[in-house]
Amino acid sequence: MYWQKRFNRENPDKKLEEKIREIQELNKDYGYRRMFGELRNQGYIINKKKVQRIMQKLGLQSRKYSSYKGKVGTVAPNRIHSASIRIYHTRK
Repeated sequence: MYWQKRFNRENPDKKLEEKIREIQELNKDYGYRRMFGELRNQGYIINKKKVQRIMQKLGLQSRKYSSYKGKVGTVAPNRIHSASIRIYHTRK
């Protein structure tokens, strides 16, 4: 075999995985791009593709943005529509 998996090797990204989980708990909206920026701000030197791989491995996803706010209050009756139905007679 030309390739053999190393079984007795510790995970080198264990600290990083814990830090990513910690940031994800505080900010559910963070995807891998924002997570990458946050890690850089905290002093970690890491590639964004590695952050993406780790987040996929851990099954972390950002919350999707929705602009839907639902109905607020009551809807006013349409008075303009009822006024336009009136019949007007014109003189000949």
